[in-house]
Amino acid sequence: MDLRRIMETVNMIDNENLDLRTTTMGISLLDCIDSDSDRACQKIYDKITTKAEKLVKVARELETEYGIPIANKRITVTPISLIAAASGDSDYVKYAVTLDKAAKAVGVDLIGGFSALVHKGYQNGDRVLIKSIPQALKETERVCSSVNVGSTRSGINMDAVKEMGQIVIENEKINPLNNGNLVIFCNAVEDNPFMAGGFHGVGESDVALNVGVSGPGVVKTALEKVKGESMDVVAETIKQTAFKVTRMGQLVGQEASKRLGVDFGIVDLSLAPTPAQGDSVANILEEIGLESVGTHGTTAALAMLNDAVKKGGIMACSHVGGLSGAFIPESEDAGMIAAAEKGILTVDKLEAMTAVCSVGLDMIAVPGDTPAETISAMIADEAAIGMINNKTTAVRVIPVPGKDVGDSIEFGGLFGYAPIMPVHKESSAAMINRGGRIPAPVHSFKN
Repeated sequence: MDLRRIMETVNMIDNENLDLRTTTMGISLLDCIDSDSDRACQKIYDKITTKAEKLVKVARELETEYGIPIANKRITVTPISLIAAASGDSDYVKYAVTLDKAAKAVGVDLIGGFSALVHKGYQNGDRVLIKSIPQALKETERVCSSVNVGSTRSGINMDAVKEMGQIVIENEKINPLNNGNLVIFCNAVEDNPFMAGGFHGVGESDVALNVGVSGPGVVKTALEKVKGESMDVVAETIKQTAFKVTRMGQLVGQEASKRLGVDFGIVDLSLAPTPAQGDSVANILEEIGLESVGTHGTTAALAMLNDAVKKGGIMACSHVGGLSGAFIPESEDAGMIAAAEKGILTVDKLEAMTAVCSVGLDMIAVPGDTPAETISAMIADEAAIGMINNKTTAVRVIPVPGKDVGDSIEFGGLFGYAPIMPVHKESSAAMINRGGRIPAPVHSFKN
């Protein structure tokens, strides 16, 4: 039995694109706060390079010992808007540059936490950080940024929603690819190992090691063996597969945290696709019985997939967290790309799917002349879905200068490429310009 399970895992790795998407070290910077920003940045650099000094080395050792690829090594930190607020600086670009320098020093792929939490209002550090985002992303290579504009408990900060639409357009003017490193959230979680939305929450321990697993190809292969069976069988097959994948993630995460001498945080059991053939969430939905992702029935199939992944993963690991579920990025999934190119998968359908998936409108490329208010309205729609459904939703949208529907943009690497998707031309400006706050829903009152 043990040999069979070992060979099963080996086959998943060799033939079904199974990997650990990320080992992510979360580091608290609360003890780096200083009224002198130069001293604060030095403290930040020193702490990150000390705590994460062996992160990449240990991850590579585990890859070799267990034969399990770890696609990315990452770091998250306490939202910089909280750390930098004591400085009184008029911009926080130097903090982003410090994060980038530290990430390069320890050899990680990305570092997240150039972030602000403004779901109920702004403090001065939030305002400064948000205005710093375009320049910060311009001057860095590995820094990721996020802003939380709403929550089920507090409602939606529409002033922040309006501002983030403008920030996306400012990024477009500098370099549209910078928007791939910016996520706007509702109900952001504090232990997210996935980028670009990862940050280390204030309720987390000083240092923790989180793991993000993947494996869409493994799920699709499992479903190929139950063609024609009932949806009950499909759900059970996904649960059993998610269990196996999550077990592997827990094994690596616990061993990595032990060797690094830090707390083991969570396993995020998300199905995170790549542009590679055979590593697509869209293909799983099509294996369930859809001629193409985006057609009628897509939302139902995705809801079942997401729920079954969570059920299987929770049985496999005592500490499940992060986002956990199925990601549906337009650009990072070969099946999503194909459906978008055919016009079967639209922004409206993706929005409906976000009500039941892991996150939201992810890596969506739109025409370069899309107004800031339209971007803000897309953010508001996603935040409303998250707020009402008590789930995390997010927007990572990329207006592309000089491009229109029928064109595409190449991102490279895990980001792949994306066809430009049409958005509604009718204006949402009057609504967005109202500002204020959308109140929390009635079911938010649970005390």
